[in-house]
Amino acid sequence: MHEFGLCEGVLDTVRARAGGRQIAAIRVRFGVRHAVDEESMAQAFAMIAEGTEAAGATVELVTVPATIVCPDCGFSGETTDLLATCPRCASTKAQLSGGDEMVLESIRYAAAPAAEAK
Repeated sequence: MHEFGLCEGVLDTVRARAGGRQIAAIRVRFGVRHAVDEESMAQAFAMIAEGTEAAGATVELVTVPATIVCPDCGFSGETTDLLATCPRCASTKAQLSGGDEMVLESIRYAAAPAAEAK
């Protein structure tokens, strides 16, 4: 489960940006080439974030597709299949590019507790 290694880096970045504020949720973008599973990512993040200001935060994963280009028929488009063949002509010479992004897209902070009424 390589998601643990990825989560360590994500958590470091999240904590640096949070500055001690409690985190409610994060949204991360991973290219399809990282082969990140959303459920595994959420479980790994929960375990790694335990005891930090990110404990209990939800994780939303956005998967970024790769681009496939076929030299045989000229097809160009997006794919999430890393073993892609050309969807138009079935050529195995199709080439993939992109899909290797890793971006912390957003952090949502927990609402500050309301001041107690006197």
